[in-house]
Order: sequence, then structure tokens, then C-alpha cells
Amino acid sequence: MLVKTFGSAVNGVDAITISIEVNVTIGTHTFLVGLPDNAVKESMLRVESAIKAIGFFMPRTKVIINMAPADIRKTGTAFDLPIAVGILAATDQLIHLETLQNWVLCGELGLDGNIQSIRGALPMALTARKEAFSGIMLPFQNANEAAVVEGLPVIGVRSLLEVIQLLEQPNQVVPIKSNSTDWFNQPMVYNQGDFSDVKGQENIKRAMEIAAAGGHNLILIGPPGAGKTMLARRIPTILPPLTLDEALETTRIHSVAGKLNSSNSLVCQRPFRQPHHTISHMAMAGGGSNPMPGEISLAHNGVLFLDELPEFNRSVLEVMRQPMEERKLTISRAKSSVDFPAAFMLVASMNPCPCGYYNHPEKECSCPPGAVQKYLQKISGPLLDRIDLQIEVTPVPFQNLSSNQPGERSQLIRNRVIKARKIQEDRLKSNQGIYCNAQLNTSLMNHHCRLNQPAQQLLKTAMERLKLSARAYDRIIKMGRTIADLAQIDQVLPEHIAEAIQYRSLDRDNWGWK
Repeated sequence: MLVKTFGSAVNGVDAITISIEVNVTIGTHTFLVGLPDNAVKESMLRVESAIKAIGFFMPRTKVIINMAPADIRKTGTAFDLPIAVGILAATDQLIHLETLQNWVLCGELGLDGNIQSIRGALPMALTARKEAFSGIMLPFQNANEAAVVEGLPVIGVRSLLEVIQLLEQPNQVVPIKSNSTDWFNQPMVYNQGDFSDVKGQENIKRAMEIAAAGGHNLILIGPPGAGKTMLARRIPTILPPLTLDEALETTRIHSVAGKLNSSNSLVCQRPFRQPHHTISHMAMAGGGSNPMPGEISLAHNGVLFLDELPEFNRSVLEVMRQPMEERKLTISRAKSSVDFPAAFMLVASMNPCPCGYYNHPEKECSCPPGAVQKYLQKISGPLLDRIDLQIEVTPVPFQNLSSNQPGERSQLIRNRVIKARKIQEDRLKSNQGIYCNAQLNTSLMNHHCRLNQPAQQLLKTAMERLKLSARAYDRIIKMGRTIADLAQIDQVLPEHIAEAIQYRSLDRDNWGWK
């Protein structure tokens, strides 16, 4: 008897519906075809044990299982459940076969028939809704995650026996209800501290406010103990909340990477990723025989913080150049390629030299001749050129450190950032996938960031004196647009451009690569 069930396979951050055809005929042996990987091939042992554990029988005749489309490699363990149900239906152990034509089944089976969690539940649910299936059955641990998709009945199941009972009695099916708005509106909890704890450093706080308001990349350069890492770790406390579209984008990536749990069905807080400097380029960019998202994609719509930037392998840093421009990362293989979103805000910190005291106002640099230039050249010029704000962090004077007067709270800064982002959101609402000034392309920048004659002349003078690149020209204008948004002014004025220019510290002549 020939029976067809439906499963789902993750491809990048999307999912593809897989038809699982089971045919039980005269003969012997079980044949699994359709480019299955080792994890899928091993599913037959799990399926057989699970079927016997719940009191049903495994056929001893010829069983052919085809996974279509056959030219796509099938990976993972989510096909256990549709294969098991297909075998039971093909051997007349299930009666209501019409239900199988309307539901997507996903889940990994244990030897006792219990169902284990899987990766990629959210993209699977999105694809099932897009293709007009009646619903999706998947592990109970992933049910809340999939239920975020509105308009699709989601059933969370704990065992193969429970699946059979639901298929036999479709009227007893009660979908899980989950309101994405409720998850989205939960209060945010931050463990990184508050900007009110930071003594002094008002110019750095201002630069971080601009970076957060426009989604601009930022690098902090200063001696050891100046507070670079402490300041960077407080950036999440002033970032604006995710929009619902951004939250779904981010959740889909974390779902594919297996970073969600049953209590966290929707990523509601902007990611803050801090990989160690020993990370490999594949872990940073993503990849593998079955491509998975790396740190660049996990930081999508959030912050990627690289502490001690020159200590990272150069190949790891260079892999970020293309995603920083295009806001996506393409991983190509011989037979396929996948795109991972990568619209992240890069925040980096570094010492100015090996000893850490180059350009220090009080201590002298002890590095030998040429050491400063060699140290700084660990970071390529093209990568630095893609960083909008380049800020020198100087040590805090004693009178500021010993002061009991608290600084401005993160919430107050965040309120200004939210107002600036709202202005950008209204301005860019007709441009899908563009949420902030840092993401403006050339045509949008020319339309929304027009400079008057004094501002244009000021920027021309800076370009000539600092020998800035065309990319730096664009980034200064975008920063000027963000500064104007923070001031709630429609036009980009000369004072906005002047402030943006002063944040290009590494373009000045007192640095080691000049």
C-alpha cells in the first residue's frame, strides 16, 4: 500500500516541505531513498524501536521510503515522525488517512516512542502556512515557537502514541494558542548594568547614543582600564526595541541554530553576541557541510561585539567585510547556496599598540619602532573604513571616578534613541527590510540626506584634508542624518556634519599607519 506524509527540511533560514512516500510490497528489506544523510538513515532503527514500544508492529516485507524532491539532500532527525506514521498507515495500522494529506509532521523519535525537540520549528511553520496546510504537528518543546505563526494550527505532541490518537480522532485536536504580541510586549530585563554607573566619558556616551540611534558601527580605541569593554557591554540597554518583523527574522535564525528553548518562543530583545578572539572564520561566518548560521547571523538586528579586535585572526575579520555592506552572507557549496541575514551593528574595542599606551596623555609608549604600525595593520584599512564611529577613549580623571553624582540613566538615553528610530521608521516605511540610517543605500541617502551649501563645503574641506574615501563620505553623511534625527531636525545642518567628522579618529595624522 502506498501512503504519503509530509515533513519539512531546513535550508538556510527557510524550510522546504518534503513528501515522504511509503510503499509496503512483497519482498524483504527496507530501502530509504531521496539523498538522506547519516542521521536520516539511522532513523529506521529509531522508528522500528518506537513503533514496537507503543504496541504496534514493524512490517517484515519490502518497505520503500522515498523522500521527495529527491535532488535535495535531507539532513537532521525531524523526519523520524513522518516516516513512522507513514509506515503505520501503509500497513493499515491507521484508519483515517485523509488527515495525513493536510498536516506537516516533524519530530525526532526516542527508542521508547517519546518525541524529542528539533531545530527550525519557526521556518517550518512559516512554510506550512505559506503552502496552505491544515496545520503542523511537532514536539511539545517547540510548540510555542511554532505557534507564533498566526493563522496556522499548531499541535505539540510528546509521543508517537499521542500522534496516532490525534490522527485517529481529528475532532479531538486542540491547537496551541500563542499570541506573538503578548510575547513581544513582555518587559525587557538587562543584566549588563546601566550607563548611570559610568563615571565621566560623556563624549563616549554621546557617540554610543548616535551609534544606537542609527545602527552605526563603532570602534573604541584606548589604553587598558579606560572602560572600553564596560561601555560596550552597556549598549544593549540603550538600543530600541525590536519591531515585530525584526523579532520574527531574528527568531527564525536562532531557531535554525538551535538557540531557542521551550520558554523562549520569540526573540524579543536585540541579540548581543561576544565571540572570543580565538573563534574560527567558519564559526564567525557560518557554514559546514549542512550550512548553519554563524556569529555574524546570530547578531542579526543586534550587536556583534569584538573585544581586543587586533587579537582576532585576520581571516576572521576579513570575512565580515562583505556582510557589513550587503547585510547578508551567502554560503556557496558545489550543489547549492544559502543566504543568511547579517544586518548587525559592529562594536569593537582595541588598544592602540601592544603596550597599550600609544597617544596616552600621561604615560609614554614603550613599544619599539615599527611595533605600533605593525600592530594596527593587523586590521585592514577596508575593514576600518566600514566602521562609522572611531572613538578614542581616554582614562577617567580621579575627580570623576570619586564623584558620587550618578550619570544619566540608560532609560533616558534609550528614550531619545527610540524617538530617533521612530523618525527613521516613518521615513523608510516604504522600503522593506531597511530600518535605520546605517542601512541606507546610495539612492535613499541622496534622497533623504541632502546637504545645504555650508554643510557640503565643510564636508569637502574634511575630505581633502583627511584624504577620506568615498565610503567614509557616505558614512559621515549618514551619521549627520542620525544626529539631525536625534535633534528632531529635518535638514542635515553643518553642525551635524561637523560632529560626524570628529568621530573619524583613525583618519587623523597622529595614528601609526599614517
